Amino acid sequence: MLPSPAISESQIQELVHRFYAKARRDSEIGPVFNRVVADWDAHLENLTAFWSSVMLTSGRYKGNPMAAHLRLKDATPAHFARWLALFRETAEEIFPPDVSSAFVMRAENIARSLQLGMFYRASAHAPAKPAPSREHPEPFDDKHRSDDNADRSDPA
Repeated sequence: MLPSPAISESQIQELVHRFYAKARRDSEIGPVFNRVVADWDAHLENLTAFWSSVMLTSGRYKGNPMAAHLRLKDATPAHFARWLALFRETAEEIFPPDVSSAFVMRAENIARSLQLGMFYRASAHAPAKPAPSREHPEPFDDKHRSDDNADRSDPA
């Protein structure tokens, strides 16, 4: 994605500051942020650099968003949905539709990626193992081998 000339650093700063002012007061996500952010000025500066890097390809952000979010032990997918709703609302207040939708699209992709890293567990999504049947017994072990096959080594 190429940087948009319709987006400036000052607009990104306004978005970040206005959004997080709402987020901090929000009954759903405010407690999550207020519990983990000790220095709001530094956090807002860091997030402004993040969004500058995302939207203007400035390269200002040097952190690791996944590592930061993995420390949020009480965050849930519902928190991400609320975050996105407030972010969309704030972006639409500041930017024209084409620019706000570009921010929201990137935010949704980032949220999806973070949620996969935080909540997805492959074992929870693996297909259920079918129960053995006469037609499809469990893999052979010694008790299922016939006597004349018991001494052969299994090449697999």
